[in-house]
Amino acid sequence: MGHELAKDTWEHILFNFRIPKSLTAIFVGAGLSSVGLLMQTLFKNPMAGPSVLGISAGAGLGVALLVMGSGLYGIQLLQSDTLSTRILMAAILGSISVLSIILLLSNRIKNTLSILIIGLMLGALTTAVVGILSYFTKAEQLQQYMFWGFGSLGHLSFDQLAVLMGSVFVGIMAIIPIIKPLNSLLLGEKYAQSMGVNISVIKNYTFIVSGVITGIITAFVGPISFIGLAVPHIARLLFKTSNHKIILPAGILIGAIIMLLCDSIAQVPFNENVLPINAITSLFGAPLVIWLLLYQKKYHL
Repeated sequence: MGHELAKDTWEHILFNFRIPKSLTAIFVGAGLSSVGLLMQTLFKNPMAGPSVLGISAGAGLGVALLVMGSGLYGIQLLQSDTLSTRILMAAILGSISVLSIILLLSNRIKNTLSILIIGLMLGALTTAVVGILSYFTKAEQLQQYMFWGFGSLGHLSFDQLAVLMGSVFVGIMAIIPIIKPLNSLLLGEKYAQSMGVNISVIKNYTFIVSGVITGIITAFVGPISFIGLAVPHIARLLFKTSNHKIILPAGILIGAIIMLLCDSIAQVPFNENVLPINAITSLFGAPLVIWLLLYQKKYHL
């Protein structure tokens, strides 16, 4: 508010840690919620989310090959900022690689359900490779990879935060032009085609936007579970509509709020420890998904 703080340490904590971490949580929640909405609409599957295309798993494979793969060959990675940058680049390259495979296959396979299955299988393959690397790697590298897999909102520099915020903002803006085609897809692909929607173009466009947002977020903060899966359902239940003109901004707002709440819970009261953000989002999301499965007779996309 422009006033001086009583202690210099408070100013350091506020401007160098709390505010960047809060901005990260807001944009991560908004981005993953938007991607979850796109995936659920495209695949007509209430259990679809950002990880359904295997993009997050691809990012994880990139990091695993860097951290654990280097350990197998006795290569010593540099520490601190250099290592953080390398992990970031490895995650981005891994996610781009999986996205490229999905795009190539989507041009040959017209069935959206088949692409969903292929995405899940790619995720399973990358998980298997990571598991093999984990078996042979040293404890130090394995721990390093596990810490990345826990997810973290509080380690970004201001330059990295600017890239994350800019990428998510551009990605969300890219969704706005396809809101009308997305609404028509809710009634089925044949209806959308009768309305003049080019299904192939919309599908590839959606894959690219979703893949870029998911890949960038996963690269910067690690894999974040359940936010993209659960938030679109919360928005639909609260606003009782599937209209993307309403659900998209509602999901962005709800996703940002929930990520901030999860981050607040992760900050253990009266303790210097910070819980893994991925564990907190899973504790929130898993019961909701179970509830949706029990409620699915009454609930539809």
